[in-house]
Amino acid sequence: MKKRLYIALCACLLATSIHAQEAENDTIYYAMLHEVYCYAPLKFKNKQQERFYWRTVRDVKKTLPYAKRIAREIEEAEDTLAMMSQKEQRQWWRKREKELFREYEKDFRNMTASQGRMLMLLLDRECDRTSYELILTFKNKFVADFWQFIAKLFKNDLKESYDAKDKDRITERIITLVEAEQL
Repeated sequence: MKKRLYIALCACLLATSIHAQEAENDTIYYAMLHEVYCYAPLKFKNKQQERFYWRTVRDVKKTLPYAKRIAREIEEAEDTLAMMSQKEQRQWWRKREKELFREYEKDFRNMTASQGRMLMLLLDRECDRTSYELILTFKNKFVADFWQFIAKLFKNDLKESYDAKDKDRITERIITLVEAEQL
């Protein structure tokens, strides 16, 4: 245990950035340390549980950057659309939708079903709105209900919300570790 702590401390010191400030012929050094998250080691009951964990790690690593990028796109779109008339909004949205399809379609088609499910959850985490609500915001109820029906055919739910405290706590742990570059 002491060796692990010593190795972790050395790694933190190597990863820091050291700065110096001069004040009246005196130099004061300070170091900016990256946050290090310590969790109790996971103990898996069986191989299936371990495979689920590592699959979730893979899915989060692949979809988290997309979720963050899409959340920024949604925010920018809402800001832009707020300044337009309804006719201009429709024209702008049609054009932007085509651009987004060209940009992301290939990547999304190469995702697995579990990665698509993870992307929907992470979008809810980043935007604080479910995928169904997002479709409802930018399209209409008919389109949102249609995609909800398609999602249900594939055993998904666009109305499913992200719950970091209970059912998605492992996912939240993985996200925290991925964002801290510890995983």
